Amino acid sequence: MSFFDFYRGQESLSAIEWALRAVVDYLFLVVTAKALGQRSISQLRFLDFIIALILGNIIAQPLSDEHLGLPGSMITTIVLVVLYAATSWLGMKWNVLKHFLDPPPLVLVRHGKLQMANLRKARVTVDHLFSELRKEQVDDVAKVALALWEPGGIMSIFLEAPYQTVTAKDLNIPTSPFSLVKPIIVEGVSEPKTLAQHGKDLAWLQKQIASQHTDMADVVLATIDDQNKVRIEAEKNDQALH
Repeated sequence: MSFFDFYRGQESLSAIEWALRAVVDYLFLVVTAKALGQRSISQLRFLDFIIALILGNIIAQPLSDEHLGLPGSMITTIVLVVLYAATSWLGMKWNVLKHFLDPPPLVLVRHGKLQMANLRKARVTVDHLFSELRKEQVDDVAKVALALWEPGGIMSIFLEAPYQTVTAKDLNIPTSPFSLVKPIIVEGVSEPKTLAQHGKDLAWLQKQIASQHTDMADVVLATIDDQNKVRIEAEKNDQALH
């Protein structure tokens, strides 16, 4: 018998052949998911939801039926990925298809008034609406200027002006420029790419660590911001450096 017999349909499979089939199917699914693009479950569009259901069923069948080989499911999956890519591309070029796949959001609340027709169209109950408002710490629907039901199943909520959070700009308070903090050491392992983005190298980082009388292996987390300010959190150390 060939080592690759698990790849084809068989009358029966051994435990090792079942395991090999699962490994191959898993790796193939990872590559397929990467080709489809990254999107969280909560952000699945209509087309994404359909393709996820179909692929899940196709990929799972050879893992539960030894009479089915892997080639059939893999070929079918590749065809579906091509169809998905083509449909997505057409959706960007053809407005009719675009609006079918990604319809405009539905207005659920406008200036504190429930839009019951749109609630029914979106199949959103009033209880679910109020649940979403509570998640955004909104205690009264009258405070909502606009609530939208997005195509991905997410609710966007905008408050009336008097209930919006006051910002530093509203109060004319001077602020510092935005600075993104990035990790450069995580549990003793450095991030050379991040250091290179800031024009720094490992020798520079080791010098910063040495100035705090600690070792890299003891560093739980070290970060750097856009002003090259480094913060080191060691097991028995917590220092900010410039």
